[in-house]
Amino acid sequence: MDIQWYPGHMAKAKREVKENLKLVDVVIEVLDARIPASSRNPDINEITGPKPKLVVLNKSDLADPKLTGLWLNKFINSGTPAAAVDLISGSGVRAVPVLVKQLAAPKMESLISAGRRPRAARCIVLGIPNVGKSFLINKLADRRAARTGYKPGVTRGQQWVRMAGNLELMDTPGILWPKFTDPEAAFRLAVTGAIKEEVFNIYDVAGQLVKWMAENYPEAIKKRYKLQRLPVETGEMLELIGTSRGFIGTGGVVDLQKSAHNVLKEFREGKFGRITLDYPEDIKQLQSN
Repeated sequence: MDIQWYPGHMAKAKREVKENLKLVDVVIEVLDARIPASSRNPDINEITGPKPKLVVLNKSDLADPKLTGLWLNKFINSGTPAAAVDLISGSGVRAVPVLVKQLAAPKMESLISAGRRPRAARCIVLGIPNVGKSFLINKLADRRAARTGYKPGVTRGQQWVRMAGNLELMDTPGILWPKFTDPEAAFRLAVTGAIKEEVFNIYDVAGQLVKWMAENYPEAIKKRYKLQRLPVETGEMLELIGTSRGFIGTGGVVDLQKSAHNVLKEFREGKFGRITLDYPEDIKQLQSN
């Protein structure tokens, strides 16, 4: 499965981010809590350089809470402050400005030492498409300050938003990297909605997802579609799912495309429960200790 998506506006956005970094004190990197590794742009360190960084694990309400805790520990133990947030309920959002101010404190102190007046801490919000950067800004601002949407590519330009509590945030378009070298990461980005559906085969991605769930969360998929068994063949699995949902076309043939769309939609909505796809070996070892 070869999935690639890097539209021209992302290359432009990457250049603009580099140019604007001199204006900011702290980088807020927003990741998808379901795929903390796959949703992290491997170019981020090269883009942001030595700027202080805060990692925000968004959509934590959709992720396995135990694994989210382990991912938080992983970032914090590596020296990167991190917070898990649920932008629907607002859980964890209050921790973000507190951590930002801590990271920006050395810069503010240096300004005061140089005889300059204190100012608002300036942050740039970075992340892949559809990870919730604009939603985070709106939640922090307690108003609709940035354009949002449930499809990748809604934010096309950079915009400053002033917050309460002496804080300024710059929203940016989602930025992917020019070539996905890890097919598993590309698959997980497609599953979670970071990549436009027009650029990948929905049937193939949904088929791989149900196969993965059958191996890792078999009871969740059985319960959701009232299945007594989980076939080995993904085509048969999608056919059973389509039958359970009534996606029957002319001649009694199951519409497998509708079935595939349904699987992706329900996964993204959390209908299977709280699931984390990124499960690296070191996290498994931590969990067993």
